[in-house]
Amino acid sequence: MTSRRKFLGALGAGLLVPQAVMAQDPKPHTTRWLNFLGGEDVREAPFRPEPKAWDDSTITAAWIGHATVFINFFGTRIITDPVFSDRVGINLLGLTTVGPKRLYAPALRVDELPPIDFILLSHGHMDHLDIPTLEQFDGDIPVVMAKNTTDILENTPRKKVFELDWGDKATVHGVDIEAIEVKHFGWRFPWENDRSKGFWRGRSYNAYLLSKNGRHVVFGGDTAYHENFRVIGERNISVDLAIMPIGTYNPWLRNHCNPEQAIEMSNHMNAKAILPIHWNTFVMSDEPVEEPIERFKASLTSQPERIALEAIGQTWISPNGRV
Repeated sequence: MTSRRKFLGALGAGLLVPQAVMAQDPKPHTTRWLNFLGGEDVREAPFRPEPKAWDDSTITAAWIGHATVFINFFGTRIITDPVFSDRVGINLLGLTTVGPKRLYAPALRVDELPPIDFILLSHGHMDHLDIPTLEQFDGDIPVVMAKNTTDILENTPRKKVFELDWGDKATVHGVDIEAIEVKHFGWRFPWENDRSKGFWRGRSYNAYLLSKNGRHVVFGGDTAYHENFRVIGERNISVDLAIMPIGTYNPWLRNHCNPEQAIEMSNHMNAKAILPIHWNTFVMSDEPVEEPIERFKASLTSQPERIALEAIGQTWISPNGRV
């Protein structure tokens, strides 16, 4: 039987519960605690992308918030880990959701997006796989998911799902997709099995290499530091854009990389530009909200051209032009 403290603490490591609840810290971190229980009003995103005006003959990406990025990959429209809810976590009897509240609203609403060609889901954690959000997308849109996570969608109207294990490949709407191993954990609830403890029905977790027209984008999903991205660099693949998490590392460094590690992994895959995600949306860790981007920018002082963007709603356009 999972103890209450182990249950709450594990959820905190994944997405939900403040460390103060887990450890019963006599001096809890106020911001995270209050955000979990109530939170301030959700602020408007500082920037607003205009994807309907984007050029289909190049690569364009906008950060919607957290790990949600809208990508136009030579005319193929992709949304990663779509989470548009104000709060993520456990739904209690359909009455309320217990979990962290957004700091900033998504840069666009679902109904403001152009038609989506496929949805890319890195793993089953609730801040990456949000059922209320997915229910807003047309059921005919294909979904690409990690091994042993498709059952999470069994009560949704999804009609076409690709479940990829590490190294598996699929082609969807002209984009070649390869699942890449990362260092994370996959269970949605602590009574489920996790791949890190063995693969018998253990929920997995992916990054993805996306390729089209000889160009490449990597969606890093959620990961701690690892060297698995070297397999991309060793294949002499030059990645145009690496979408990498940079936040939620204190105290969760064993599951989430810090900004410097995100850059190092991007270097492993020869990434020309890095789009930093997984910060400034949901407060789930102890580092100051702005610290991840400050450290990220400081580490790239000599290579500012590699910083794809630095605020929710901003847009990156490939400087390498059209094909």
